Amino acid sequence: MTTALSPTLAGLRLAEVAEANRPAQMPLLTRIAELLAASDSVTHLLVRGSLASGTADRLSDVDFVVGVHDRDLPAFAAALDDLMTVAGGALLPGWRDTIVADLGGIGYVFLVQHGGKLHQLDLYLVPSSQVSALRRKVTGKLLLDRPPTEITTSQIEQARSHIAGLLARPRTCTELLVEHLVLAVLLHKRIRRGQQYVAYAEWHLFHTATKNLIKTALAPASPYWGWYQLREEIACTPIGRACLAELEVAITSPPVPRSTDIDAALDRVLTLTERACPYALAGLADAVTAYRTYLELA
Repeated sequence: MTTALSPTLAGLRLAEVAEANRPAQMPLLTRIAELLAASDSVTHLLVRGSLASGTADRLSDVDFVVGVHDRDLPAFAAALDDLMTVAGGALLPGWRDTIVADLGGIGYVFLVQHGGKLHQLDLYLVPSSQVSALRRKVTGKLLLDRPPTEITTSQIEQARSHIAGLLARPRTCTELLVEHLVLAVLLHKRIRRGQQYVAYAEWHLFHTATKNLIKTALAPASPYWGWYQLREEIACTPIGRACLAELEVAITSPPVPRSTDIDAALDRVLTLTERACPYALAGLADAVTAYRTYLELA
């Protein structure tokens, strides 16, 4: 014989179940949303991805679209690293995302400390003038819709030009080191989820970042595109030959990495950085040490 629950008790039980299954990232999502919304420059906040659709797991990233008044976008983008590392709990400067689709803005990936773990935080900055067009392409939950003050044609052009300039600017050795650190976290996530195809693609990005780091450090004025003429340009010095040896180990590794492969590759990159461009580690040494600790605990 079964006893029917009263409507009140049933509601309480459902609330308990919902709370028990509440994604661990929700407090982080709330904190970052409040931090971003506190800026008068931010006109829209949209949560997208698995947290918006209710399909999040413990490895899911926190994914925001951030509408910024066209007039303020250059200054906001310039201050974003400081905002996220000082107030947001980010361990490292943001990685300028090369994986995200082009939606008229520019994406950044931060690794944020929360609850004793590193979480992936994706922020896609888009000029306020482009938010309506973006929302026709992207589904999500709107958290903030603050109508911007008048946006002029010159401000729209200024924002568009700034984004184009950021996307075209070559990355520094420090930025390429951060790219490796972020990609290593993403790759560990792919392996744990069994996402072999995505792991294959991001593993190639990791090796390409290693090549770019070597070229930026040792042949910054190279006229050659991509992987061309590496040996001719780089192997003319002992440091260059040692760096190419590290790169050859990387590109002959398994096409889909295991966790041990990712860790070994990261060790090689840090050794390579110390050898070819030690200045890239300036200011990041403590962060890298903490980062390695988080990876060991994951």
